Amino acid sequence: MEKVLMELGGMSCLDKIKTAVEHQAGVSEVKVLFNAGKLKATVDSDQTTAAALKQVVENLGYQVNKVKEKELV
Repeated sequence: MEKVLMELGGMSCLDKIKTAVEHQAGVSEVKVLFNAGKLKATVDSDQTTAAALKQVVENLGYQVNKVKEKELV
């Protein structure tokens, strides 16, 4: 498992982003922080990747400025 943190630009619809990321295989928890312009997700790295989640957000028309991954122990 790992924690993925994305810094987003031009966020306007939290529910749309959250729902799209939640529906990806291996995603167990999603938080969208509107004021900070960030998305946090806990993912099973055997089922999905940060790059795949980034693509989901970008396919919705939102900009991803930065992606960080942190292995959960």
